[in-house]
Amino acid sequence: MTHVATLVSNPAAPALEDAMLARAAAALPHAQAPVWLNPGIAADLSFAPETPPDNRALADTVRRALGGAPIDVIVQPIAGRRKKLFLADMDSTMIGQECIDELADFVGMKEHVSAITERAMRGEIAFEPALRERVALLRGLDAQIVARVIAERITLTPGGRALVRTMRANGAHTALVSGGFTLFTSEVAKAIGFNENRANVLVVEDDKFAGFVSEPILGREAKFAALVELRTAHRLSHEDTMAVGDGANDLAMLEEAGLGIAYHAKPAVAEAAHARIDHADLTALLYAQGYRASEFAQD
Repeated sequence: MTHVATLVSNPAAPALEDAMLARAAAALPHAQAPVWLNPGIAADLSFAPETPPDNRALADTVRRALGGAPIDVIVQPIAGRRKKLFLADMDSTMIGQECIDELADFVGMKEHVSAITERAMRGEIAFEPALRERVALLRGLDAQIVARVIAERITLTPGGRALVRTMRANGAHTALVSGGFTLFTSEVAKAIGFNENRANVLVVEDDKFAGFVSEPILGREAKFAALVELRTAHRLSHEDTMAVGDGANDLAMLEEAGLGIAYHAKPAVAEAAHARIDHADLTALLYAQGYRASEFAQD
């Protein structure tokens, strides 16, 4: 067997059944018997295509065979599926919020800023000028408000700690790479367990936001460059790498990774990434690597 389709449901609402696996297997060439990674939640179907498959198209075929069931499908080669380098976006990926939108709420501009954020993440407007425009609206806001936002508003995405800690326990290097701000990534990276974090620096003057960020801005190209830099520094192959994100500024990073995963992503990102997670939590990225639930690192 050369390829594997991993089927995953939301662990908060297990929905994967034997009958579904049978329908999925019928849609795959020369599929083997399923291997449960976590009963009711995740399973592998190994198969042997006669010609190199279009993995995204084949995943879509399996999803159609499941008749709209809330099951995610990741199709990839079996070789190299356990990754040694992991890069992740932060806002709306490793956490459930967009930090700049939460900051804007304290100056009465959340609705306005959220609309700009949404357009930038969909790729409708360029990321860098959109960030400058939004940050300018924060001018004069007390920088101490960040601690309150982290404590009261920021929530870690389910499965994120298990994902990062399991990969690190198995020798992978992990990096939180965000178009957001170091004031947040430093704390989020620590809480989740990343090896390192990279983000934009909000300039603070007299304990207040100055209304701009340090240049150059960490955006789409910088995320791509971070992946290439870390891959080279750790002497890894293309196939050894995995990245996850939800917005347009993640696309170059996702496309360059050995496995680029769109997580509950904007439509254009979900369509372009190697794989998409629409239903499950972040532990789906462990199942995609063939980890069983019993192998997950415990907090």
